[in-house]
Amino acid sequence: SQESDLMTLGKPLHTVSVSRREVLAVGARGTLAATGAGLLGWTSAARADTYPSKPIRLIVAFPPAGATDILARAISQRMAISLGQQIVIENRPGAGGTIGLDIAARSPADGYNAYFCAMTNQAIAEHLYPKAAGSLVRDFDPVGLVANGAHMLNVHPSVPARTVSEFVAWLKANDGKVNYASQGNGTLSHLETELLSQRIGVRLVHVPYKGSSGALPDLIAGNVSFMFDSVAASMPHVKSGALRALGVAATQRLPILPDLPTIAEGGVPGYDVDNWFGVYLPKGSPESAITRLNDEITKALANPELQTLLGRNGFASAHGPASRLAQVTAQEIEKWGRVVKSANVRI
Repeated sequence: SQESDLMTLGKPLHTVSVSRREVLAVGARGTLAATGAGLLGWTSAARADTYPSKPIRLIVAFPPAGATDILARAISQRMAISLGQQIVIENRPGAGGTIGLDIAARSPADGYNAYFCAMTNQAIAEHLYPKAAGSLVRDFDPVGLVANGAHMLNVHPSVPARTVSEFVAWLKANDGKVNYASQGNGTLSHLETELLSQRIGVRLVHVPYKGSSGALPDLIAGNVSFMFDSVAASMPHVKSGALRALGVAATQRLPILPDLPTIAEGGVPGYDVDNWFGVYLPKGSPESAITRLNDEITKALANPELQTLLGRNGFASAHGPASRLAQVTAQEIEKWGRVVKSANVRI
């Protein structure tokens, strides 16, 4: 399956270590004892000054096997090979990602506690959970953008529309009567639908579920009319004919679906949703760690095999330096704050 491809890439790596007995043996070889001890001391000091000298903890604020977790594992495996150290994934889900965010924000700023962030979801959560302890802007140093994982607009076959423009016309003709599914109140699939509603000036009926697994059966059964969802979750049902894909919620078309227009291309000007993912470190982390991790993200995303697997699951490589991640973070927080406020979304 598509997810199993990425999960294979994301299996933990094992580092090779030298046993204490082997190290002590170097210092017990006759006349080389003093020299061996000196060499060992120099090597240990050099390793202490070289980042990374131990495994890196990578916090993911969503459960295992979800899109964020799969992406984090696929990329961190490639990074670990180049770094020569394990990257240990720690899943801390809950409260719209704010539990993992808070844990990461309180972690030591030593370069060994990184946060793999579903940044667009987190930008939304900053407005829905105002009492959350952590903040992407206040408590973190940006490392680099990683990818964009666009959602698809899927409708039940009973919907009499085969293009985005026809769909918009149908919504306007049935203002206030059409219901839609989401992955939950305050999720991206909810807010990007609210953004669509605002752009075209119609009222919609929201039916929230606990994730795609709860929403898709009702959408396939026709109990709800449409939903924005990930490519990985959507494609099997689109291919089988159970659902019809009308467009992609992104600023650019997906390489895997070159004939599927963006929502803006389909007739909703200004609809500019991108689902960003990035890596952060706690505020005050060493600049050397930020630079090294950004370099390793660049190397990992340049791998052709990884690019193919990411593309197959609807992710597009979107790497950028720390300054670009900081810029996008601020823009996303500002943009989704407007949507949350105008749609009067509450948790």
